Amino acid sequence: MGGFFGVASSEDCVFDLFFGVDYHSHLGTRRGGLTVLGEDGFERAIHNIENSPFRTKFDKEVQYMHGHFGIGCISDYEAQPLIIRSHHGTYSITTVSKINNVDELIQLLFDSGHVHFQEMSTGEVNATELVAALINTKGNLIEGIKFAQDVVKGSLSILLMNQAGIYCARDKYGRTPIVIGKKHEGFCASFEDFAFKNLGYQRYRELGPGEIAVITEKNCITLVDPNRENMKICTFLWVYYGYPSSSYEGLSVEQMRYNNGAAMARRDKVEVDIVAGVPDSGTAHAVGYANESGVPFSRPFIKYTPTWPRSFMPTIQEKRNLIAKMKMIAVDDLIRDKKILLIDDSIVRGTQLRETTEYLYDSGAKEVHIRPACPPLLFGCKYLNFSRSNSEMELIARRVIERLENGNVTDELLEEYANPDSEKYANMVEEIRKELNFTSLRFARLDDMLDATGLERCQLCTYCWDGQE
Repeated sequence: MGGFFGVASSEDCVFDLFFGVDYHSHLGTRRGGLTVLGEDGFERAIHNIENSPFRTKFDKEVQYMHGHFGIGCISDYEAQPLIIRSHHGTYSITTVSKINNVDELIQLLFDSGHVHFQEMSTGEVNATELVAALINTKGNLIEGIKFAQDVVKGSLSILLMNQAGIYCARDKYGRTPIVIGKKHEGFCASFEDFAFKNLGYQRYRELGPGEIAVITEKNCITLVDPNRENMKICTFLWVYYGYPSSSYEGLSVEQMRYNNGAAMARRDKVEVDIVAGVPDSGTAHAVGYANESGVPFSRPFIKYTPTWPRSFMPTIQEKRNLIAKMKMIAVDDLIRDKKILLIDDSIVRGTQLRETTEYLYDSGAKEVHIRPACPPLLFGCKYLNFSRSNSEMELIARRVIERLENGNVTDELLEEYANPDSEKYANMVEEIRKELNFTSLRFARLDDMLDATGLERCQLCTYCWDGQE
């Protein structure tokens, strides 16, 4: 996916920018970038971070980069921030986005006189360059940002920096967050609110859906009011993506996961010896389950992180699976002869969880009961790049449904399979259980999971589970 951070300060901003961006490293794996604006104009550095952490790649640049304004990002795909020269003047821009109508927008721009785009090594157009081109079709930056957000199908949040300040534009449906922090020297803008706390900033406020604000060292001014009726924030931010110390819309990730695990326990009657979470994103759900059920929480797997990169870093799925397996170190004393209830954030393809379960059996576990912390994934996400699935048929739930229905899958049938009280749902879950060799399998219910956030259902995006936009 990706994350970004921006600073407007009365003092040199590079230290805050460097660490603020670094705190987003859990959100992206391929590219990192910084741009600062000072007396000598723009300075920029971009590095590949696939094999080394962000911090190690940029420690030299931060020794000589200087400026009072700065933006930076961690990106899973395109190199950014970009520096753009246009009739708006020179500005730097970074985005968190998923653009589903790229070809349509490129043609729109070609038809309006745009000359060319630079191709990335993948053969695709840099999404941030495309957004800048859309902005540049309008007479001023605010009109341009609003236009880009209106025509992009998917999601789009923007930080754009020029001499006037840093323009912060949250996705029009609020699918991804932007939080403003404040301290004596100035303001910052961040995807993750925890990223600025150790830098001395206090949470100032969270931008609403479609809101555009500009921050300088002196103030934060709203230029386009939010439309809170449009809110469709991604629920997966709490379930999986978000760092435990982050908060979205007033609720911390860690607390939501405790709430969610507790709700799962209230519906479960299984007899087990221990409750455990798949590190790291399953752990807090498991704590909530254990606290509610009274079954002891345990850690039969310890994650070894000093040298291993993130498991989804390689582009080849088999290699990601291998790295994920290598990072997990078992504690045999906590496994042998135990009935284990294991919570993971989700089941996507099922490959890693099946291998984990087989390892537990091989290590002497009597039973392995799996409790994913969200419902079965029935649809590929259209709004965030949360998985590298090339097809919905890579989702184990969809493969099972295809098999059960002999390939005759309709929207009406998928609606039945999304209903946890239906016979078709029960059949699907049982087929997944048998295929992955679990002792038992029970998914979190959608209604319970949404209740765990404390937000109204209409404010939460649930597309990947029920197809509702």
